[in-house]
Amino acid sequence: MSEQPQPQDAAQAQDDQPMFGIEKIYLKDMSLEVPNAPKVFFERETPQVEVNVHNEAIGLEQQGLFEVVLTITVTAKIEDRTIFLVEAAQAGIFQIRNIPPRDLEAVLGTLCPNTLLPYAREAVASVVQRAGFPPVTLQHMNFDLVYQQRMQQLQAEQEAAAAATGAAPQTH
Repeated sequence: MSEQPQPQDAAQAQDDQPMFGIEKIYLKDMSLEVPNAPKVFFERETPQVEVNVHNEAIGLEQQGLFEVVLTITVTAKIEDRTIFLVEAAQAGIFQIRNIPPRDLEAVLGTLCPNTLLPYAREAVASVVQRAGFPPVTLQHMNFDLVYQQRMQQLQAEQEAAAAATGAAPQTH
């Protein structure tokens, strides 16, 4: 005769399953500068647009909850004159449970920013358009590739430091 799983065993097994959930998505900070207005609206040259992206994740007091902030800075310039500067910090609170630490780092560095990017894209496009400029459309970013490159760079730095001190490098 086989044993039937007990209800509490099934609940325990469910509690141990990896879990990812979005608790809240919000715009944490937004700024716009048009330092040379109104003269910039008469410019005929096409500005050079530079986009910088930064991602940061922190654990919250509640176990399994993390805040991830995707900060996008867009600067448009003609020569050395700034046409506009926009910075948007799109944030989310994510519930992530029962994921090994190495995988957790990857989830925070890839899945969470991929979730936030469409919201940041809309916020930036909207504020640029409201400032009187054509909207800036942020292209899709490959956060997986960025994460892999960051891990490779970190490993190379660890190996270089280990070689300099004569210690064995740490591997993940």
